[in-house]
Amino acid sequence: MQQQDRLIAAIEAIYAAAAEPSRWPSTLEVVTRCFDDVGAILIYGRDDGSFGVIESPSLREVSADYAAGWSDRDLRAIRARERGYFFKRDVITDRDVVSPEDVENDPFYNDFLRRHGLRYFAAATVSPDPHIEVALSVQRAIGRPEYSEEELNMLERLAPHVETSLRLSIHLMDSQAVNAGMGTAMARIGIGVFALDSMGRVVSSNAASQALLGDGLNIVNDRLVLANPAASGEAVAAIRNALDGNRIMLSQETKPILVHRQNASRPLALYVLPIPAKNVGNGFLTRARAIVLLMNPTADGVPDPTLIRDVLGVTLGEARIAALVGSGLSPKDAAERLGIAEETARSVLKRVFSKVGVSRQSELAAMMARLVIK
Repeated sequence: MQQQDRLIAAIEAIYAAAAEPSRWPSTLEVVTRCFDDVGAILIYGRDDGSFGVIESPSLREVSADYAAGWSDRDLRAIRARERGYFFKRDVITDRDVVSPEDVENDPFYNDFLRRHGLRYFAAATVSPDPHIEVALSVQRAIGRPEYSEEELNMLERLAPHVETSLRLSIHLMDSQAVNAGMGTAMARIGIGVFALDSMGRVVSSNAASQALLGDGLNIVNDRLVLANPAASGEAVAAIRNALDGNRIMLSQETKPILVHRQNASRPLALYVLPIPAKNVGNGFLTRARAIVLLMNPTADGVPDPTLIRDVLGVTLGEARIAALVGSGLSPKDAAERLGIAEETARSVLKRVFSKVGVSRQSELAAMMARLVIK
């Protein structure tokens, strides 16, 4: 199979798992094939401070061993957490966090990884919800070379699709209602969900989506209609691409569409997820060929870092600091909120200023307000 075909197959599997979280282990196996690797994992933080891990079937034994005694001795994770705000992009590998001497001498490499026949990793950080950070990580066998820039670029292309799909999956997993039926699960989650048929008509929706109608967004003749012409054009194109089944279009990067409202200070963030025909679910999604997600930010909360990342062109780490500082927090308070040193926050903030062309906190706040993400 050609590399582009593997990429598209992985993206199709990623979106097939959006409304069926039970598919994620097999989806991760498909992602693994893009790199001819041993396996892949998703690790995400829950609201109660614990962590959830989903692994491809090939890594179940490794995952169990890791949880039993190595999660607090993972040098790669420790270094990534320490240095994460200094990375120039949201994809990393061993050479970004450890030295060759670490690889040769650290127990995590010499004991844990060697025992399981593993060596290198590559990981992409995504944020499907402002309060949730997820890492998609692929694992490489001993004897194979480090990840190339081309392979890291491939992971970087997959990451936005994983993030978009997880915007629904994470909420379904947290709803603890999937086993009770998709309709029950959709009713309990707090994000708006519209299921569209092959003609783009709304065939089902949940209570959260219905509550968002009437201000910038309506259903007319069974179709979603946006009041803002620019956003409407973007939404129509995104829905058309999702329904077309065009595999090349599927592989393109996905970004939110901002739905401006008269009676709210912040726009809705709209995401379109394609549902491959062969992966159509039951009940709520029986006739679905695409899903429209609506994320409704609170008026007085911190902006979603992913929106800032996508609009300003900064990394996710930079966006987290920009979101807090642009909302009025001092660099010291932002650092405390994020659990990092004040010096780190100030250093990253200077990089943000340089990237977006401002020189002080008030200018950053004004820019965010102009872009309607504050």
